[in-house]
Amino acid sequence: MLRPRVTPCLLVHENGLVKTRKFADPKYVGDPINAVRIFNEKEVDEIVVVDIDASVKQRAPNYELIKNLAAECRMPLCYGGGVTAAGEVARIVGLGVEKVAISAAAIARPDLIREAASMVGSQSVVVVLDTARDSRGYQVMTHRGTRATGRTPAALAKQMEEAGAGEILINSIDRDGTMEGYDLELVRQVREAVGIPITVLGGAGSLEHIRELFARFGILGAAAGSLFVFKGTYRAVLINYPRRGERDRLALAARGTT
Repeated sequence: MLRPRVTPCLLVHENGLVKTRKFADPKYVGDPINAVRIFNEKEVDEIVVVDIDASVKQRAPNYELIKNLAAECRMPLCYGGGVTAAGEVARIVGLGVEKVAISAAAIARPDLIREAASMVGSQSVVVVLDTARDSRGYQVMTHRGTRATGRTPAALAKQMEEAGAGEILINSIDRDGTMEGYDLELVRQVREAVGIPITVLGGAGSLEHIRELFARFGILGAAAGSLFVFKGTYRAVLINYPRRGERDRLALAARGTT
């Protein structure tokens, strides 16, 4: 039976694990490999690791880090950062990574998605849409939120689906690190535009936020960063993840919408 996914998202900056707030002020929270080891023990559904420096610095994927992450992971791994060519996607999958996330390069050249999907299969190709809201609505941004595309997330999600993407990861820049809840209107717009799986990131601060997402939209992915690396009002670093019983209860909320 299909069930919704609960996914930690880890950000790598200058080789360390960090957490940002609205894509700014990265706070060091530990070593990414050690974090993966801890999440292994917690039996997470899957994990997303993104090198947030690679695209900004026009740097190739860090294959050594990817190899070490894949060797350590006992759960499905999605890796993103610096991918600009289908051959890089194939190389990353060859290292044992299940999914490869692409953002700026996919938006600049949608044929990259077609090429990558033909090499590794659509199920391994994820397009990340980092989205900000202004008075005119939602707009997709790239390069850590510094470059505007002039495109709406719904339109781009549809284009990426048609190009062969197997999944869309929709990320709210405005909600990033706030722990105030997901942007449900943003999710609605993208969910109505595409038929492929969606993972939602940005704003989760409690399991209730995840339950609300599942209750509203059914089976999709709920990703979070701060929720799974911080604890308490003062945001002490503590890696955590809901137990199996808690995840089962969250999944019940999704069943009511399908």
